[in-house]
Amino acid sequence: MVVEPPAPFPDLQRATLRTLQVNLGYTCNQACSHCHVDAGPWRREQMEAGTLALIPQVLRAHRLQTLDLTGGAPELHPQFRSLVQEARGMGVEVLDRCNLTILLEDGQEDLAAFLASQGVIILASLPCYEAGNVDRQRGTGVFARSLEGLRRLNQLGYGQPGSGLELHLVFNPIGPTLPPDQQGLQTAYKTALGQQGLMFNTLKVMSNMPIKRFAEHLAREGTLEAYKDLLRSNHKATNLEHVMCRSLISVDWQGRLYDCDFNQMLGLASPLAGHLRDLLEADNTMARIHVADHCFGCTAGFGSSCGGALQGG
Repeated sequence: MVVEPPAPFPDLQRATLRTLQVNLGYTCNQACSHCHVDAGPWRREQMEAGTLALIPQVLRAHRLQTLDLTGGAPELHPQFRSLVQEARGMGVEVLDRCNLTILLEDGQEDLAAFLASQGVIILASLPCYEAGNVDRQRGTGVFARSLEGLRRLNQLGYGQPGSGLELHLVFNPIGPTLPPDQQGLQTAYKTALGQQGLMFNTLKVMSNMPIKRFAEHLAREGTLEAYKDLLRSNHKATNLEHVMCRSLISVDWQGRLYDCDFNQMLGLASPLAGHLRDLLEADNTMARIHVADHCFGCTAGFGSSCGGALQGG
């Protein structure tokens, strides 16, 4: 009997470009087991000033709505604050993908207040509301430090009704499983954290991508191929309309362009253009998207993207 090879991921075309997602570097104060960036305290790669100066120009040229800053810990880039201020001065929405513990680091004592003063939207990683699970994935003591970071943000108004300061938490499964229903898990988070007097706006549920550090972990356990099969077998075509790459361009610390953060980590360049500076001359951003097998991580089950699940339960 002839076994048919699995179907490839469907072709995708970009729709309207709304978001520039920029990885400012791989330096981080944490080293999480699920990190697809392989970030950590030992990494020194950071975007140079000349490349960073192109970001506001591209935002203006394409009239983009959102600047999405990631890393590593993006706040550790020496020009993070000046970039935020310039983008906000242009009326661009700024998202900071924050690991919460960075707010407690030496030299960052005023970071939370800065973010609040600029009205930055915070997407904060918190993979569980139980200490054991968080510390196992992110390091001993990270859960307690994360809650202290949340407390500081709440004191400034983040997550509080009517404050206008948005604080969203991000959940990743601990192991090679699909995320649960986003709404149900959000209720559990709000109950558990509310018992400690902590508040947030919404929970964003994301799949773990079978690449880099997480893929290496699964390979050591002998579960990598099973996880890939799980993602493929749970593919839902309806999620294709809403995946993040259709409205986003990802930029690495050297200014090179990719269709998403995951493609960036795999070195799968965007067909759109080669470098951030090329976007100053590119009139047509409606380009074909570079897809591969890992893309099933965004379309499996309820779907997944940088903004959480793509559909309700």
